[in-house]
Amino acid sequence: MAEDPVFERAARFLSALRHCHVLGIKLHSASREGLTLELPFSPHIVGNPLTGIVHGGALTSLMDTACGMSTLCVLPQFEVCPTLDLRIDYMHAAMPNKAIYGFAQCYRVTPDVIFSRGFAYQDDPEHPIAHVVGTFMRLGDSARGIKRSGLTAAAQKP
Repeated sequence: MAEDPVFERAARFLSALRHCHVLGIKLHSASREGLTLELPFSPHIVGNPLTGIVHGGALTSLMDTACGMSTLCVLPQFEVCPTLDLRIDYMHAAMPNKAIYGFAQCYRVTPDVIFSRGFAYQDDPEHPIAHVVGTFMRLGDSARGIKRSGLTAAAQKP
C-alpha cells in the first residue's frame, strides 16, 4: 500500500529544516486532520540542569514547527507560510527524560492567512503541557494569484 501523500509531504519538508535536525524533531503522524511531531528528550534541550526541565525555547520551536507544518495537511500543494503570530499558554513544565509530542491542526484557511491550533503533551494528550494558536501568511502561487486579481497592471509589477 502506498504511503499517505500528506505524511510524505510532511516528512520531506521536515527533513529540510535544520533546526529540527539539531533538536532531533521527528514526524510522528500526519493526515488531513493534522500532524504530530516528536521532540525526544536530550541534554541539549534542558533549560535548568538542576531539575532537567526542558527549555521553553525548545518547546516553542516544536510547536511553531508543528503549527506551520499543519498547513501541509490542508493545502492542495506546497506553499511557503511564514509565522505571523504564535501564542503559547504553558500549563506545566515538561517532565525530564521523556519525549514531548506536539499536535497541530488548521482550523481556518483564507486567501491570505491560515489559522492553526494545537497542544504539546508527553504521556497523555488529555494532560497538555501547553496550548498554542498561530497564524501563518500564505505566500504560494495560488495565494498570490488570489490577492493580485484585483490589482492594476502597474501595481502587479515587481
